[in-house]
Amino acid sequence: MKTLVPLMLVMLLTGCAIYQPVEPAASVVSGEICIVENPDVRARFLEIYRRELEAKGYRTRVIPATSTLFDCPQVSRYTANWRWDIAYYLAFAEISVYADGKRVGRVVYDALRADFNIGKYVLGEAKIEQLVDQLFPQDAQAAAAAAP
Repeated sequence: MKTLVPLMLVMLLTGCAIYQPVEPAASVVSGEICIVENPDVRARFLEIYRRELEAKGYRTRVIPATSTLFDCPQVSRYTANWRWDIAYYLAFAEISVYADGKRVGRVVYDALRADFNIGKYVLGEAKIEQLVDQLFPQDAQAAAAAAP
């Protein structure tokens, strides 16, 4: 019994984690980033993502969902979904960035297993802004200046 209670507590707490790994897209230079439209994700996600990239000095162009990673020199793909649990919240988001077909950056927000974690009830717009800031820590001009 003495080991059962701590074991159950550990299992409960690990089921409450929010996972958010980041691989910054440091090699993305100024210029255009083509965003592959994901029709399965609410349009507001794409609007916020574009706005945040443009605020950092990048030009954006939305390309069809059928596009490949080689249709533009710099391509980004995204996915996201929302869940209902007392309130509607952003449960999962992933944004990946590719240069010449090779992944150069990725950020994930995963609150799917955050059952009892009230931290999952963040405003979707604020979380998307945070993800873009983490994925693109520099603005386009600073990235261009740092490029070899």
